[in-house]
Parts: sequence; C-alpha cells; structure tokens
Amino acid sequence: MTRLWLVRHGETIDNVKQILQGQCQGELTEHGLQQACDVRDRLRDEPIDAFLSSDLKRSIDTCRVIAEPHGKEVTTTPLLRERDWGDFTGAFIPDLKGRQWPENVETLDALRARAHKFLCFLRQTFPNCTVLAVGHGIINKAIQSVYFDKPMNEIMKMNNAEVRELLL
Repeated sequence: MTRLWLVRHGETIDNVKQILQGQCQGELTEHGLQQACDVRDRLRDEPIDAFLSSDLKRSIDTCRVIAEPHGKEVTTTPLLRERDWGDFTGAFIPDLKGRQWPENVETLDALRARAHKFLCFLRQTFPNCTVLAVGHGIINKAIQSVYFDKPMNEIMKMNNAEVRELLL
C-alpha cells in the first residue's frame, strides 16, 4: 500500500489578493513560508520516501521546505499543476461571480482524468512507499474526488498548507 500525504502549497501573494492564479508560478507570502515550515516541523520525523510537487514555483517552494530535514530531492510533475483557468487566469475572483466561463478553462473531466493519471503513476512508481505531494486547491480536490469516487463538489476545500492522508 502506498501512503500519500497530499499537501496544498502555502499562502501566496495572489491568494491574499483573491487573484485566480491557475498555472501562473505564484510567490509565497511570509505567512505561506511559515505554513510550509509548520508542516515541515510536524512531519519531520515521519518516514517519507519521496517528495513530489507541481512544477509551479509556489508548490516547489513549499515542498522544498518540507523535504529539507529528510535530505531528499523534490521531483516535479505537471500532473499536479493547478487547473488551467484559461482567460480567467489573473482575474479578481469576486468579479467572476455570474460571468460566462470561457471555453479555454480546463474542464472538470480533464482535471479528473489528470488526477486519475497521477494516482496511477503513484501506485506504479511508489508501491509500498510513503510519498508527500504538494499540489494546489483544485487539483488536490480532483485527486480526492477520484480517490473517494465522489463528485468534486462533495470534497472539502483544502486550506493553504493543509495535509490530508490517502492510502492507495
């Protein structure tokens, strides 16, 4: 059985400003860095075999902090990237209420397919291992949606630097 510690990246400048980051790199705030340090300290003594991260900066930075006491490298994967918000990327979130969604927003089906591919990759690549993976709010929700076989709207939102355990 593979144990997955699924983590959302620490708070970013755009999180604070309520900007839809999507697949932009993002920059952790001081608070976001402290959140990553808190996760690091909490999981310092856990045996973790591998550290995976989205290939976006905010997740990589979070994962590197958490991995530091384990002396392990962080492997990045686009499978953990946040949802592609298309033309909504960079928008002020409160301004989007009631607006027609652009056609170039990644669909929930495509997002869930990517989440399924990530879980298959984990099972095949890290059997009987403990893996910590840092992703984003929506992709982490999709991963849990696939794992629990529930619609995404039934999965609770993850807060910044929140950790959830899944046994695959």
